[in-house]
Amino acid sequence: MKKNINIADYEKRAEKNLPETKKFLQRLKKNNPRNIDSLVQSLHEEVFNQINCLECANCCRNLGPLLTDKDISRIATALKMRPSDFTTKFLFLDEDRDYVFKSMPCPFIAEDNYCAIYDIRPKACREYPHTEQSGFIKRLHLMEKNYLFCPALFEIIERLKQK
Repeated sequence: MKKNINIADYEKRAEKNLPETKKFLQRLKKNNPRNIDSLVQSLHEEVFNQINCLECANCCRNLGPLLTDKDISRIATALKMRPSDFTTKFLFLDEDRDYVFKSMPCPFIAEDNYCAIYDIRPKACREYPHTEQSGFIKRLHLMEKNYLFCPALFEIIERLKQK
């Protein structure tokens, strides 16, 4: 029987564990274990079999994804808008010259945490929290940032610490 992870108190635990987690991630970067990607991918699968993102949606409410030109074109087409109109209405260029949503929460998240554009959502949303693909060590800065926002990532990193 599938045991679900309780996400109610993860924010307090994440805040409490953050200093230790930062040190852990620094050690990981320094040591760069060669099996880290497969281990993280295994933990990703394990955790996402026990967690329901619809109970949380912190990523959709707090973290603006980067939208690629392909994302913009795909979403605009589906919404029957010109890409330039979509960009004007929903996006701005951030300090890194990347397109992100003008405001958060995401304009496409509903009160029940369902995404109105789920099937055509941006690539960054599809890949979040970026633990399913290779290159984990290269994204440690993202892991540290997202650790406080994502209970699944929190759980993955906490389990990784135990390994």
